[in-house]
Amino acid sequence: MKKRMFLGVFASIAMFTYAQVEKKEKDLYNNWSIELSAGQNRPLSNFAPGYFTSKPNSYFYFNGIEHYDFGVRYMFSPLFGLKADLAYDEIKNQSGSGSLEFNLKQYRLGIQGVMNFSRLLKFETFTKRIGLLAHGGVQFSKLKPQIGINQGLSEDNGGLILGLTPQYRLTNWLVINGDFTYINNLRQHFNWDGSYSEDANNLTGSIYNTSLGLTFYIGDKNKVHADWYISLASKVDDDARKRIAEIEKSMLDTDKDGVPDYLDLQNNTPTGIVVDTKGRFIDLNKNGIPDELEHEEPIKADVIVNNNNNNDSFSSSFENGKLNINIFFDVNEDMPNKGSENNIHLLAQYLKNNPESKIKLTGFADVRGGELNNLDLSKRRAIKIKNFLVSTGVSDSRMTVSAEGVDTTYPSSSKTGLDLARRVSVILIK
Repeated sequence: MKKRMFLGVFASIAMFTYAQVEKKEKDLYNNWSIELSAGQNRPLSNFAPGYFTSKPNSYFYFNGIEHYDFGVRYMFSPLFGLKADLAYDEIKNQSGSGSLEFNLKQYRLGIQGVMNFSRLLKFETFTKRIGLLAHGGVQFSKLKPQIGINQGLSEDNGGLILGLTPQYRLTNWLVINGDFTYINNLRQHFNWDGSYSEDANNLTGSIYNTSLGLTFYIGDKNKVHADWYISLASKVDDDARKRIAEIEKSMLDTDKDGVPDYLDLQNNTPTGIVVDTKGRFIDLNKNGIPDELEHEEPIKADVIVNNNNNNDSFSSSFENGKLNINIFFDVNEDMPNKGSENNIHLLAQYLKNNPESKIKLTGFADVRGGELNNLDLSKRRAIKIKNFLVSTGVSDSRMTVSAEGVDTTYPSSSKTGLDLARRVSVILIK
């Protein structure tokens, strides 16, 4: 509960900081831009019989430059803005297509909202020059046939407009942009060839534009435009996420003894063992065996279990010139369990800092399984530890390996005893 409350308060502070930073950033980037582009149009519907814009069997369509667009855009923030544009389209049959001749001109005004997908999707994590805008809104258009019986007439239309604008930034004030736009007229009576539709209920028409152009950013040349501005609030947000992740990581409890890893000095104690506030099992007589596992039969007392996760444990646990630690394993595994990983890394560091020291690695297994299998398993466990230490730069000549097979140091009648038996005992001799 305390953890959740702490994370909640931290998240609230991060959100408040984000809002405050965003308000202060208005003067750090430019807002206005002018867009010029030219390209092609492709009407989708409707045409009278015998009229079409391209060759029926052609996969590629190019009929010259037929579309021109001029736009002005204002970004309220690096994410959202508003755009107004004027466009001109000439719609005609392609030479050699076999279509009857026609020519129609469309004049259009669009009012659209703009969303900066490159900031929303954090393009800045992999590129500083490629951007992507999405735009959509309403448009008002006028159609004027240039030839045929309707020449000289015109029709007002209106509808929806949607598009995507890929960007490539050249400088802080100049960008190459492409544009793919779909336009839908909701009250169109003219066909795209300039004739009237024979279907009185056909009040729609659709066309799309493909163009290439330039965007000019207006304002202080020393500032980036909102399209490319990386919000400080976003950086604050990322920092907050990292801090929350660190807090969550520190609250992990690898050996499930109720003591978080960042406080646990012995974070591989077997499940069920009583521990103190620092995660260490109770061992009043200092014989390396948890007091709750003590029994009346003689028990080997030459193994000192020391799993402390700090270098001080190595310097403070020498007795008679020797230091003993244990590395534990899961059932039938020859890779150390997660709780023992820190011990191995600390051991490697100790050996690097003390090049005169030599070690003996002795592998053990619990009583389950056949004798030969347990002997092989205990040997593999010791060799695994040796190979890891060699990979960190410790000389092979400083280590000897032995295998004892089944270990009877701990009582095999309990799960805890079995967990303690599966180990490699490491003896460091100065």
